[in-house]
Amino acid sequence: MIAVSSDVVIVGGGHNGLIAACYLARAGRQVVVLEGLDRPGGGSRTEEVIPHHRFDLHSAAHNMINMTSIPAELRLREAGLEYVEMNPFSVAIHQDGRRVRFWRSVQATIDSIAECDRAEADAYARFIELAFPVVDAVIPAIRGEVAWREAPHRLAAAVRILRRGPMVAMGDLLAPYDTLLRRHLRSDLTRGPVAAFAAHAAVSPALPGGAMYAFWQAAYHRYGQWHARGGAQGLTDALMVRLRSLGGVVRCSARVARIDVGGGGVRGVRLDDGERVDTSTVIAAINPQTALLDLLDPPLGGRAGRELAAVRRGNVVQSLIHVATDRLPEYPHARAGDWNGLQSYVDRLDDLTSAWNAAEAQHLPDPLPLYAFTSSAIDDGLAPPGHHTVYLACPAAPSVVRGGWAARQQEFVERAFDVVESRAPGFRDSVVAWKAWTPDDMEREERWPGGHPMHIDIALDQLGPMRPTHQLARHRTPVAGLYISGAGTSPAGGIAGTPGKRAARAVIRDQRARG
Repeated sequence: MIAVSSDVVIVGGGHNGLIAACYLARAGRQVVVLEGLDRPGGGSRTEEVIPHHRFDLHSAAHNMINMTSIPAELRLREAGLEYVEMNPFSVAIHQDGRRVRFWRSVQATIDSIAECDRAEADAYARFIELAFPVVDAVIPAIRGEVAWREAPHRLAAAVRILRRGPMVAMGDLLAPYDTLLRRHLRSDLTRGPVAAFAAHAAVSPALPGGAMYAFWQAAYHRYGQWHARGGAQGLTDALMVRLRSLGGVVRCSARVARIDVGGGGVRGVRLDDGERVDTSTVIAAINPQTALLDLLDPPLGGRAGRELAAVRRGNVVQSLIHVATDRLPEYPHARAGDWNGLQSYVDRLDDLTSAWNAAEAQHLPDPLPLYAFTSSAIDDGLAPPGHHTVYLACPAAPSVVRGGWAARQQEFVERAFDVVESRAPGFRDSVVAWKAWTPDDMEREERWPGGHPMHIDIALDQLGPMRPTHQLARHRTPVAGLYISGAGTSPAGGIAGTPGKRAARAVIRDQRARG
């Protein structure tokens, strides 16, 4: 048995693990990141899924990390990271031919909606005015900023939220986003595409407290939506460059089998091949249930263990199809920029709600809610000249589907192609090759239980100071020297990097306190 040692061991080389490692290495700690796969990045990877065509495996657009100070603090631009803005950030491609272009500019968006319906445009303007203070109140948590520094901004946002009356505001905030959108928008012209973006968080339209994910529409107007040049891999590559420059080490194909504890604290980790890495500090930047209930030896017990075991993960996840084409989808009456961001094919809010119910019951939805990213339209390095990448995503797919994904995959692909064909005639003829990336693939290859990239549901009681549980939300655990990070930890999932930064901060503060 080989034994080595390190000041800090980080289990998991996704973007949160790499960000935590960078902050710790910058603070002078000896850091080693252990990644079970043969390459780092987790949900922020871009690969040649189809020969000569590079696709994002999961994250296709970055919004939250560009609200934070992380890229500047870690000097990621100097390490090669370049972001290109997606503007418009979304285009609603309705089957009946109507188009709505959601620009970063609220006024430009209102003008676009008004081309179809002036009253709907006015309703959208009022909705975004309601949403801005909600987003402004939440952003400090996404950034992971020190509370007292952000207190004046949060107080001002809270005053603007409550100006309509405390009970009215509370009713909106606690509502499902299905209810919220029906309350404030007039028709499916805007309800459908706004809901499609909200569903990207893997939250049901009918979930109480889900209103935040529809209010988040204002964040795209405030901060934009961004594509990392070269794909999401650009973020991972820049973090790797920065970590190496700081002396950190990343070891791939190093799957952790056990986190050892002794004397009330962490003693190290053991790999599948029997190697032991001795350390008194571990950050588990993976699914927190996997880390603390499966890998931790002995598993987390007591009330903390029971609460973590009770954390929910539903049967609705995202399922993808990566499509190589010889041209962009040919939308009738398209305009320049229509392929820059998300292209929504969700015609009706009811369709999304019924799809969620079907997926929870282990059925393929019909109709299939779908959206697309065509990143090669703004990044010509992803496909050969004259070719494009089409990232098709269903935000309401069953993790477990009746009959199994192997038997249902072709049906899923055919249904998805039918949806695109109905909006972009000739799409099927443009397809050069495709590869489905279904939840069973994600569970097997990424080792994400249920194929869930957020690890656990982002419900109101599993968000922010309750993620994954109230006791574990500060990234510390009852085991001395053991910390957690990743998409299943506070404040939320997605590409933000804040869980990684906050976990590193907790380690540094605790070590300083111990002297």
